[in-house]
Amino acid sequence: MKQNKGLFSFLIRLWFTAKMAAHGIISNTLRSFLTILGVAIGVASVVSLMGIGEGARQSVVEQFESLGSNVIEIKAQHTTVEFEPEFAEELVERVQGLEMATPVFNTNATMKWRRARGTVDVVGVNNDFHRIRDIALLSGNFFTELHVKQRSPVAVLGYNMGVGLMNGRNPVGQSFTLDGQTYRIVGVLEQKGSGNAEDIDDKIIIPYSSALKIADKRTVDQIWGKAASKEEADLVVVQLGRIFKRKLGLDQTAPTGSKGEGEGDGAVVESVDYYYDPYYGYYDEGQTQPEIPSSGEDLVTITSLNQLVEEADNANRVMTLLLGGIAAVSLLVGGLGIMNIMLVAVTERTEEIGLRRAIGAKQSDLLLQFILEALYLSAIGAIAGTALGVWGLGLFERYGFSTAINFQAIEIATIVALCSGLLFGVYPAISASSLPPVQALKRQ
Repeated sequence: MKQNKGLFSFLIRLWFTAKMAAHGIISNTLRSFLTILGVAIGVASVVSLMGIGEGARQSVVEQFESLGSNVIEIKAQHTTVEFEPEFAEELVERVQGLEMATPVFNTNATMKWRRARGTVDVVGVNNDFHRIRDIALLSGNFFTELHVKQRSPVAVLGYNMGVGLMNGRNPVGQSFTLDGQTYRIVGVLEQKGSGNAEDIDDKIIIPYSSALKIADKRTVDQIWGKAASKEEADLVVVQLGRIFKRKLGLDQTAPTGSKGEGEGDGAVVESVDYYYDPYYGYYDEGQTQPEIPSSGEDLVTITSLNQLVEEADNANRVMTLLLGGIAAVSLLVGGLGIMNIMLVAVTERTEEIGLRRAIGAKQSDLLLQFILEALYLSAIGAIAGTALGVWGLGLFERYGFSTAINFQAIEIATIVALCSGLLFGVYPAISASSLPPVQALKRQ
């Protein structure tokens, strides 16, 4: 029974103290508003800046992921190095873990559709391209291996090209001309979005054999491959590095690779002392050697897009944390504002403190009252700041920024705001509760 009475008495005192704390804030509306505004600006800064950073991170990662998963890009970086298209098929046979590969040739061509004419971007690939890049078909089919071998004039359109050609109607089966050659549309790719997948939505995909014919070339400067898994992709990069070291003459001691070989070190070819490679068949022995790049210049780069995604993700996470750290300084300023206001309140309300102590208020009651006032200010500021930060993200997004609501940032900002309110409210609360009643009454 005594325990129940004690609990009831505690709850009554707590309720009364909480009401007194709320009254203390309401009675000084302007000062409380300015304090809340300081906290709100701090929270809003953290929420908005970390939201912008998270949006940028997601945008960059999405762009890399739109190129496909477990994709390896082999790219010639110098004019002395190019690849026979058939080399892509040979790499699939030689490199364990490489499921498929396609030569990639980019060019421009004049397109004529009915009475319209203009220059378009054309990508020459083989029949595995859409599987390598994880691009589904919206309608129709992708061209086949037979189309590639026969240099068939067939084309698959990117989403924007396909939708814009007939104002949203399905263009499969229609024909257009590229540099005077009539091409039949066999499929339309699904939408990847602006800036994703190297803007594939705005391009025309045709067999690489046809694209090389348009440009009057025999070789390509890119090969894209796809590994069976993320782990396999890392091993494939290593094997490809050894193959290109041998073929470009960088590894003088290595024996000539045979079918199934290719394990070893190095993913990027950095320099070469001479260039003679009959494997590619660019020139015969005795002909004038092409100009050799200066030492340290990359001839061929072999890149795993999985690694690029991870690196971009980590870099943007660091940037987001830095933005959050900078914005968190304003939270510290807001906490100091709470401390300043509470110290002023203690000085101005000595009469109230003395009267409460004289009529029986405990030191703990006053301590709790001033701590609750500080928590009220920080809590209201955190709520207002969160709303302001989310509104700010919407405003940034309206002006073209990539943003994302970072719930972790909201959680951290709210906790920091409440903790700063509690921390900076303790000293004024102790000062108020320690004031003797007689001394407090003498100050009025």
